[in-house]
Amino acid sequence: MTGKEISHLRILIANERRDRLELLAQVVTGLGHEVIAREIDVREVGAVTARENPDVALVGLGLSSDHALGLIAEIVHESTCPVIALLSATDPAYIHEAARRGVFAYIVDADAEELQSAIDITLQRFTEYHNLQGAFGRRAMIEQAKGILMERYALNEQNAFEMLRDHSQHNGHKLVDVAEAIVCSHLLLVPPIPQPPD
Repeated sequence: MTGKEISHLRILIANERRDRLELLAQVVTGLGHEVIAREIDVREVGAVTARENPDVALVGLGLSSDHALGLIAEIVHESTCPVIALLSATDPAYIHEAARRGVFAYIVDADAEELQSAIDITLQRFTEYHNLQGAFGRRAMIEQAKGILMERYALNEQNAFEMLRDHSQHNGHKLVDVAEAIVCSHLLLVPPIPQPPD
């Protein structure tokens, strides 16, 4: 996200305590962001997250760590945004469990400026993480296509890569797009599995 995009975010906030939700909503809107949802119920937060597609989710630790961890798990399961855990005091056991459920960052007893800084840093790291995941995915697709070409044409790894690269350059397509086409078409060419006689 660019600096302009970060200046106005769509934020989901969740906490089992309604009073904390209202206070957090005031802080978030004071920072110039939009609160798109205020959620208390663990059973509903996943559907709201999927429907609203927030830029960031903020989950406060209320009275029950199990409730907050449930909120985090549901949001992470349904979302492509980072989740930031908000705590009033340091709680290493809770932070460990929140990390296991996919929380991307946490802050303790933060004021508005610290919250904004945490959001900025989290979004930057989240973008870098997704870019890295994409790079690994592209690399895996190319490796799979090379394997198919090696098997089909009895090539070594270098020759299979050169075949991919040459086709990519000759046809003006990205290398990963050529690799994906090979992998997808290969799946269509797999011989059918013989069915046992009835």
